[in-house]
Amino acid sequence: MKTDAGVHSHHISQQFNIELEEIKSSMLEMGGLVEKQLADALTALITADSELGSQVRALDDEVNEMELAIDESCNRILARRQPAASDLRLVMGIIKAINDLERIGDEAAKIARLAMELAEQDGSSKGYVEVRHIGERVRHMVNMALDAFARYDAEAALAVAKEDVNVDLEYGSAMREMITYMIEDPRSITRVLNIIWALRSLERAGDHAKNIAEHVVYMVMGTDVRHAGLSSMEEQVKSEL
Repeated sequence: MKTDAGVHSHHISQQFNIELEEIKSSMLEMGGLVEKQLADALTALITADSELGSQVRALDDEVNEMELAIDESCNRILARRQPAASDLRLVMGIIKAINDLERIGDEAAKIARLAMELAEQDGSSKGYVEVRHIGERVRHMVNMALDAFARYDAEAALAVAKEDVNVDLEYGSAMREMITYMIEDPRSITRVLNIIWALRSLERAGDHAKNIAEHVVYMVMGTDVRHAGLSSMEEQVKSEL
């Protein structure tokens, strides 16, 4: 697939090249922070660590501030440089990606809040296996999507979209298990509902990781694959190999 040098052109203005690399680096730094937020939120929930959950929620402000700063930098580039073609796709891809990263951070903060509530409740650990398993898949998706963006790799982005299908299937199965738990033991309803909300946040985080992967395909190939479906996305990517 295309590499860094093949996606956005090098300009007579070295400063423009620097500005493009800086916003990309800032976006990936924000991605790293969101990855940590998600990982810590899952740890807080599974280990009933209320203090860690509180730290994750506090980190959300930093993620929001990074989104605003990167968005402002991108808007300055659009206004001053008026980029075209691949450069424009790069800037627009970053603007869209930071929005999805901020949303993943929001879902991590929700999981952290649920972790704090569950830490105060007595009850079984039913549902934690499902949370851990789906959580690991979603964390991997986020990491894969950021890596695909860093390397301008549409094929790796396609792998993220394929993994989202697996996450959705496992999410559906886990939801059926949770409903069964509540039917068998009505006393567990409040606790299991919190697990259900955590699973829902993970599923949504996976959707945002898939969105980032779709932005990568657009950035590299100039083809908008949103709403196109997995088979259409795969056909587009494979046609470039």
